[in-house]
Amino acid sequence: MRKPIPDKAEVAVEYPDKLYIGTFEHTARFEAHFEQNGISLSLYHSGGPDTRKSVRMHFHCALFAEILRELAKTATSLQKDDIVHREDLREAAKRFYAALEPDPRDTDVANLSPDEEVRLLHIME
Repeated sequence: MRKPIPDKAEVAVEYPDKLYIGTFEHTARFEAHFEQNGISLSLYHSGGPDTRKSVRMHFHCALFAEILRELAKTATSLQKDDIVHREDLREAAKRFYAALEPDPRDTDVANLSPDEEVRLLHIME
């Protein structure tokens, strides 16, 4: 589902003989979701033939994980007084982390370790 862009995105694609630059702001929309083998991110700006544009990117999961690690290394470069952006990023990261946690209801009982099996039996008593 496409959602409004809450801030701004700038995209630049550089080739040896060409440079394409696009800006997506509040009137534009975005879509982000997991696919079979990675993450899909799309930016859309609707309008007439002369203003309509879109960008679609796909990252395999290992690359996206490495991007997140690199962002974590440079997070200290965010301005200390930029409370709004820091809070937004922190809240989004918490939600992303929680969404990736395994569901305890999906635990395969056949693969429990002996200690886990004993704990489970005590819980069920």
